[in-house]
Amino acid sequence: MQLQSMAPRWKWKGAAAKALAEPISESISELQHSLTKTESLGSLSSCNVLLAVEPEQAELLDRCCFGRLVLSAETVKKWIQLSFEEAFYLLYNLKCIKINLQGPSLEKEAETWMYMRSKRSNFPVFFKAYSHLRSKNWVLRSGLQYGVDFVAYRHHPSLVHSEYSVLIRSGDSDRLRVWSDIHCTVRLSGSVAKTLLTLHVSGNSDREDLSLPACLDNYIVEEQTISGWSPELSREDETNPKPNVTTVSKARLGDGRHV
Repeated sequence: MQLQSMAPRWKWKGAAAKALAEPISESISELQHSLTKTESLGSLSSCNVLLAVEPEQAELLDRCCFGRLVLSAETVKKWIQLSFEEAFYLLYNLKCIKINLQGPSLEKEAETWMYMRSKRSNFPVFFKAYSHLRSKNWVLRSGLQYGVDFVAYRHHPSLVHSEYSVLIRSGDSDRLRVWSDIHCTVRLSGSVAKTLLTLHVSGNSDREDLSLPACLDNYIVEEQTISGWSPELSREDETNPKPNVTTVSKARLGDGRHV
C-alpha cells in the first residue's frame, strides 16, 4: 500500500504553484543533460566531492538540491561540495559526471565505489537508501540536527517544509531496537512536525560482492513509518485521558513530485 503522507506545508503563498510549474524530475533531466555535455569532473576530498561547474550548472544543482555552494573568489567556475551519496548518484545513477582522485580520473565506477567504501563502511547501505528515495523524486538533506540520517522534502526546501525524518537500518544495526529509543525518536520527530520513516536495507551476504556497485541490486529496502497516536483524539469521554502510544506502519513512499 502506498504511503499516504500529510499535506505539504508550503513556506509561502504561491510555493505550491511554483513547485507544480518546476517539477524536480524535469530539473534533474535538465541537469543530467547539461553535466553530461560538459563532461563535468569532481575531485574526491576526504569524505566529500568537490565539483567544478559553470554558473548556470550551479543554479541547476541548487534547483535539484545536490550539494552546497563553496564560496570562492573564482568567477569563471563555481565549486559545489557533494556528499558521497550525492556524488555517486550523479556518477552511477545519472551517469553525468566523472570523479578523480589526486590527479587521474577514476574511469571505472568500481574504483570510486571502493574508495568511498574504504572511507565509510556503511556507505553501501546509506547509498541504497538514498538512491531509493531520490529515484522517487524525494529531496534529501542531512538530518543531523534532528538526530536522524536524512530529512525528506516533497520539493525544494525553499518551497516546502520536510515531511519525513529518515533513519536507516541494516541487518547488523542495533538502532531502534530498544523501545525507549523508538519513543524518543518519534517524540523528537513529532515535535518538529515530521513523521519518522525508517528504511530497513537488507541483502543476501552470500551472493553480493561488495567490491562492485552491482551488489546494490541484491539489496532490498523496506519502508516503515512510526508515529505517535493520541487516544484522546478518538474518545468521546475525555475524563480519563490515556498516555500517548506509538504506532508502526509498513508503507511504500510515492513519487515526491506529486503535490
